[in-house]
Amino acid sequence: MALSVGSKAPDFTLRSMTAEGLVDVKLSDNFGSKNTVLLFFPAAFTGVCTEQMCDMTAGLGDFGGVDAVVYGISADTPFAQAEWAKKSSISVQLLSDYQKETIEAYDVVLPDLVGLGKGSQRAAFVIDKEGVVRYSEQTPTPLEKPNAEAIMSALKGL
Repeated sequence: MALSVGSKAPDFTLRSMTAEGLVDVKLSDNFGSKNTVLLFFPAAFTGVCTEQMCDMTAGLGDFGGVDAVVYGISADTPFAQAEWAKKSSISVQLLSDYQKETIEAYDVVLPDLVGLGKGSQRAAFVIDKEGVVRYSEQTPTPLEKPNAEAIMSALKGL
């Protein structure tokens, strides 16, 4: 069961590939200044994940209007994520949870990702500027995408 609304969001520092190279992204750096949307997804280079991140890329401008930053998180390496983002024109900042610690902290572990071992469920969290979870959704199956309208509604309510 995914982390519940009202919970303190577990902090993390994850790696992301940027044009300047690998950088660390720390969730708590947004506290006090930005709302945060976390989108957990199973794997780069897969159909539903590509569709989800491309949809989010198309709507990224809307998130600036609600003072939010959006991160996509998977257990892929930052190098695979960067190649996927380039190939698929994804501009959502992707964070690598290669050690799967953040997936565990948010309780969105997929026990067996098509025979490849532990991975991430598809899930979404809205975290306010104080670091509190204000929206939590884990989809029933990895083939379903989180409710983008509900995510935006939660952000507008902050």
